[in-house]
Amino acid sequence: MITLYHVPQSRSMRVLWLLNELDVEFRLVEKPFDGSLRTEEFLIRSPAGRVPALEIDGERMFESGAMVEYLCERFPERGIGQLPGAMDRMAWLVWVHFAETVSQHVAALTLQHVVLGADGSDPTKRIEVAQLLNCYAAIEARLSTPVENRDYLLTGGYSAADICVGQAVYMARHFAPLDGFPEVAAWFERITERQSYRDALPREGSSRMYDRDFYPPPAG
Repeated sequence: MITLYHVPQSRSMRVLWLLNELDVEFRLVEKPFDGSLRTEEFLIRSPAGRVPALEIDGERMFESGAMVEYLCERFPERGIGQLPGAMDRMAWLVWVHFAETVSQHVAALTLQHVVLGADGSDPTKRIEVAQLLNCYAAIEARLSTPVENRDYLLTGGYSAADICVGQAVYMARHFAPLDGFPEVAAWFERITERQSYRDALPREGSSRMYDRDFYPPPAG
């Protein structure tokens, strides 16, 4: 049995999206975005008190990138991973883990806007937004590469790399819009049309990290 511990709109959403795409049986345990992740019971599953946490046949994992690699290797028949030796393996690994480059800037902005509720012209916020725009530019450059079938991050088509980076962009759009990045915007619209993505969105009445769709950058 697979059990995913999940906070809606957090990094655990990428693992939920992946599990939906893999079409495997799993149990979802939703946690609120509060101090309950620091309880002794949850720290057994995730020592840093963060989501996602994943239990598979009695074993535990607590890093989303590792979960993505493991799940794609465990269920290769879905074809959205790239096993060792595959042509796209190197690019797949790069983009799966690039999601964390995006997410670290999102995390800093989430801390300031949501957790601390800080307002004003904090220069750190402007720097983090600028870093997100740099990340968008990197994705835009990848998607603009003049090769056949660049509708997705890999030449071979849709994969877990799109899930990971797409989920990071989902969070990032709360702080930095996709204006000026037409290829990223078109790609994001393309991958979020999938039912697996829609089923990973917060359910009606569930806890959320973000109480608004967009947090504008500070003036100045």
